[in-house]
Amino acid sequence: MAKKKIPNKKSNDDKTLFAFIASFFTIIGFIIALAIKKDDKYVMFYAKHGLVLFITQIIVGFIFMIPIIGWFLIGPILWIFWLVLWLITWINALSGKTKKTFIIGDLAEKFDF
Repeated sequence: MAKKKIPNKKSNDDKTLFAFIASFFTIIGFIIALAIKKDDKYVMFYAKHGLVLFITQIIVGFIFMIPIIGWFLIGPILWIFWLVLWLITWINALSGKTKKTFIIGDLAEKFDF
């Protein structure tokens, strides 16, 4: 009986791990992915998502510094929204499929690395 050829699971696991790192650690993950896996389209797809998440995190941080409105009204809502997008992004990265995260995916496509 002939053995079935199993696809290289380690390679897929490696891609998934680097995609998760790139999205989970945002800017640090983006730098790691850019340095190590620049030619891997799957990893860079989620690395760009991480970069967009980092940029939006900085923007939300500045909004949060606005007295009263930023502290109690807009700031907390934006932080929760950012957190949800971040969670969705790294769950998508772990899925093994390229899935655009709401809003983030369209912005990430504009980067060309």
